[in-house]
Amino acid sequence: MKKLILVCICFVLASTGAYSQSMMKNIVKRLSFGLKGGVNYSDFTDANFETEGLVGFHAGAIVNFRISDSFSVQEEFLFSTQGAKTTSSTFGGQDIKLYYASVPVLLKYKTKFGLYVEAGTQVGFRVKEDLQGLNGNDFSKKLDMGAVGGIGFQSKSGFGIGARYIAGLQKVGDFKLGNISPDLKNNVAQASLFYMF
Repeated sequence: MKKLILVCICFVLASTGAYSQSMMKNIVKRLSFGLKGGVNYSDFTDANFETEGLVGFHAGAIVNFRISDSFSVQEEFLFSTQGAKTTSSTFGGQDIKLYYASVPVLLKYKTKFGLYVEAGTQVGFRVKEDLQGLNGNDFSKKLDMGAVGGIGFQSKSGFGIGARYIAGLQKVGDFKLGNISPDLKNNVAQASLFYMF
């Protein structure tokens, strides 16, 4: 009887190990990695002072997990420069530059022709802020959140181009600075080139 129980336990462990190994191979087969970079055009919404768009950049890595032939979940790890140019006398016409480590998580639908649409959310971790003379006031919060939507094209060789819009979901900061309202939100348009391995 003991031998039968021991044989059963060995059989269960062996089949569980084989199943786990098969499952891991399937997961790895569905993963793809890439690099991307591009241009940002950012501004603030809901600001009570005059601003204009600021040109910046983004660059980083992509991890894509294919759910089916058409759907995938994509996570990116990007360095992104955002902010706005001020045109009012309040800030003396200076640039407000905010630097983020951004992590978008997107659901992506791709056609067999390579066209795709994507939507999701993004979390940005503030790395640095450059306020030209206003440093030390902690203008921006350490964490930023946004809703993301985009379109693009990816060739069979892995090269692609994309456009994306990121709408801020929370205030940029909780600062107190004269009669400036802290209710402003990040607003970013991106154009990217990428390559999937």
